Amino acid sequence: MALKMRQSLAQLEREFWDESELDYQRSQQLRREATKRSRKRTYQRLEKRRSLRFWGLVLTLILTAAIVTVAMFVSLYYLLS
Repeated sequence: MALKMRQSLAQLEREFWDESELDYQRSQQLRREATKRSRKRTYQRLEKRRSLRFWGLVLTLILTAAIVTVAMFVSLYYLLS
């Protein structure tokens, strides 16, 4: 009886340690996945901000060219009239 009880106790202890190891591995996996998602969201926010800045720059350049062109033709009109 004592031998059988020792074996079952040893078996329970082994199962406990195995389960603890699985829990640790699962928590590490969840932590890695959360870190990966966080990095992905950060990258997406940066890309969105970069895109907005790029299009803002393009719009500014186009507007500047249009204003300079209009100003040039207006001044040319006044000079020639």
